[in-house]
Amino acid sequence: MAKKLMKGNEAMSAAAINAGCRFFFGYPITPQNEIPEYMSRELPKVGGSFIQAESEVSAINMVYGAAGCGARVMTSSSSPGMALKQEGLSYIAGAELPCVVINVTRGGPGLGGIQPSQADYFQATRGGGNGDYYMPVYAPATVQEAVDLIGKGFDVADQYRTPVMLLVDGMIGQVMEPVELNENPERKEFDKSWATTTTKGERTPNIINSLYLKPEELELHCEKLFRKFDAIKENEVMSETIGLEDAEIVLVAYGTTARIAKNVIKSLEKDGIKAGLIRPITVWPFPYEDVKNLSERVKNILVVEMSMGQMIEDVRLGNEGRKPVHFYGRTGGMVPTPEDIIKKVKEIMGR
Repeated sequence: MAKKLMKGNEAMSAAAINAGCRFFFGYPITPQNEIPEYMSRELPKVGGSFIQAESEVSAINMVYGAAGCGARVMTSSSSPGMALKQEGLSYIAGAELPCVVINVTRGGPGLGGIQPSQADYFQATRGGGNGDYYMPVYAPATVQEAVDLIGKGFDVADQYRTPVMLLVDGMIGQVMEPVELNENPERKEFDKSWATTTTKGERTPNIINSLYLKPEELELHCEKLFRKFDAIKENEVMSETIGLEDAEIVLVAYGTTARIAKNVIKSLEKDGIKAGLIRPITVWPFPYEDVKNLSERVKNILVVEMSMGQMIEDVRLGNEGRKPVHFYGRTGGMVPTPEDIIKKVKEIMGR
């Protein structure tokens, strides 16, 4: 299949339609506006529906409704908009409804800026909204990987009846790269007998809810959710590792930052420094085992992020104090340069 040169936001939208997404509810916010624009233009062509809601809160609750009917549904936003969606996401997780959410993140707290950032890591990987819940979060490093993970995300959402998030920064959303779209993918069939479809008088109506007034019932519900989260942690961890077998120092980075880290590793090799890379593709569940099982040859770990340091907490949890964990980050929309990271590595290595 021939590749197409596409902007990240538009490529993810096309992949969602190919994956069977037929409903999109959203609200404009930069730098993800190409997603609702694309969906408003292309979804009606395949019999789908696009609605620009009056707010992010309305959009995520429309997602709740469509997901409750068993439809494949998606929304997208950017950091402050995603903060407004957290109440609805908590409800969706509590009611065990499948959907896909894309967060094209901004930098900084509050309204922040529209440049690339990874400052929403905590919000994405710690549930974000109220209550005990998690959701699978993918962090693609290329447009092609984002396209591929959209399809997987819809399947994982349906398999576990859970919201799934793609956490991308403005660079992945805005960059144009050649991508191969699977326009006729084979779709897995998932049981949706739980959905609130018409009963035709043949069964008891399904009730979708996250409200349990009796503490004993709510505790049982939360325990059931966490058995599901344990299964996701067991089965759905994804990562890429490079050069760990002979590395003296291992970089841990995801998304755009991981792309930069790959170039850093090549440059360091020319300077006689063996460096490896752990790239989490799922930032929840996090690939703790990759960090835990580093060889004795590794002397240091360097976490590189476009934030003040958020994923570093997961790296420390996986490391369990075995190796010194260092950090280099830029924030507010500033992107680390290879030279910045190389300088930090050499400082750590005493070279």
